[in-house]
Amino acid sequence: MIHQVQSDLKKLSDSSRIVGAQRFFKTGKGQYGEGDKFIGVIVPNQRKIAAKYADLSSADLQKLLNSNIHEYRLTAIFILVNQYQQAKRDMVRRKKLVGFYLKNTKNINNWDLVDSSAQHILGDYLRDKTDRKILYRLAKSKNLWEKRISIIATLALIRLNQFDDTVALAEILLKDNHDLTHKAVGWMLREVGNRDQARLKKFLNQHIRQMPRVMLRYAIEKLAEKTRKYYLDLK
Repeated sequence: MIHQVQSDLKKLSDSSRIVGAQRFFKTGKGQYGEGDKFIGVIVPNQRKIAAKYADLSSADLQKLLNSNIHEYRLTAIFILVNQYQQAKRDMVRRKKLVGFYLKNTKNINNWDLVDSSAQHILGDYLRDKTDRKILYRLAKSKNLWEKRISIIATLALIRLNQFDDTVALAEILLKDNHDLTHKAVGWMLREVGNRDQARLKKFLNQHIRQMPRVMLRYAIEKLAEKTRKYYLDLK
């Protein structure tokens, strides 16, 4: 089955898109996506292939995730998200899929792979769980993508007006040195602020001087202009 998936993706590839994708996802030497390969398949077509092979086995998903071809991994992520959502009330199945996801964090190694999955799988699974230690373990990882998974996963919690974990993880990640972490944290803080502006302002008032500027800009993006200027002037 995996050969059919790969064949279908290759049929939809467009070599003229490869250079642009490599530049966009920073695949050069020393960049965060170093070594990532592309075949030039647009995301809507990857989603179509994911829907076609919705029942792909875990073994074949693993092979796709192990690939250095970006579109193979992203298509596998789309299938995994679909399988998780289709499981609905089958918590045994969902737990197994979450375990598979966490086992593969080394392969979920670019921001689009994280952002297409973390809240839909890990975040959703934790919505009714009191034990969320996994988020903190990931946040303290040395791996950039595990850190991003930890904070992006909380989007599922934010949508339930549960902000405590987002705020606590943001505090852990304040001193991280990568701008992709700064952007992710700022984005989630902005989502908190969209629902509870007072909670966002409390965080800003406590941590404004520690926040990297890009994190701050993302966090305050939806605030009134006068308020944005106030916080920017404090930096």
